[in-house]
Amino acid sequence: MGCLRDHVWLWGQTPGSHHASGFYNLPGTNRMTPAEGCRYFGISNCCRVAMTAGPFPPFDEETRALAGLDRVVWSLVGAGGVTRNEEEGGDLEEVIRQAKMFPNVIGGVMDDFLLTERRRAIFTPEVLRRMRKRFDEGVGRKMEMWTVYYEREFGIPVEEYLEVFDVITFWTWYGENILKLEENLERAFAAAPGKRFLAGCYMWDYGNGRPLTPELMEMQLEIYRKYMHAGKLDGIILCSNCIADVGIPEVQQTRQWLVEHGDETLG
Repeated sequence: MGCLRDHVWLWGQTPGSHHASGFYNLPGTNRMTPAEGCRYFGISNCCRVAMTAGPFPPFDEETRALAGLDRVVWSLVGAGGVTRNEEEGGDLEEVIRQAKMFPNVIGGVMDDFLLTERRRAIFTPEVLRRMRKRFDEGVGRKMEMWTVYYEREFGIPVEEYLEVFDVITFWTWYGENILKLEENLERAFAAAPGKRFLAGCYMWDYGNGRPLTPELMEMQLEIYRKYMHAGKLDGIILCSNCIADVGIPEVQQTRQWLVEHGDETLG
């Protein structure tokens, strides 16, 4: 299984895109790119996800910047405000093109997918299965399909959708819900038995537009560490380079946690 650090990913997005939304009350000015974010945290895996601020196809320049990483997953459908790829396939053909040029592109992820009725109606399980088939055939090797799944989506009947994906990434949008993180992780596992899971690791309370407390940050990191050692989580995804250079203490806390625990052997 390797060491813990090998299973840590960055949720890589265009610099300034989180500040541009105006919803999150973030401090400072963000200029750090996804590639710089990976170097900053000392990790070699990145989910490169589109926001309304970009990137826009073609993705060649962005993928080239990540060519030195071990693994890259590109967004097939971007964040909630991105509507240009809300049709069957999304950015699939562009991601296929990237994967044929760059062998470290190993899959595609659908962001903010299950949350919106509009997207669930476009990307039905049947459509997702067609996308999976096209993905593998287009690249000429087995590709992974990932999705985002939030605790705020509990109660929406999404099991039929989850069944199609290779990897489920589970995210806790509201900081206070870290207090019941273990319960919610088990609930997510039950919704998609046998699937690989990664956990999204926010370093800011995006749901409430305020900082996470150091105590909640520590609780989150240690629960993820425990679940990774137990083999229940395949890894975590840090969100993100878009806040890593703006002076948030929980970013430094996470970086120090990686220094202390990143070389631990899993399994």
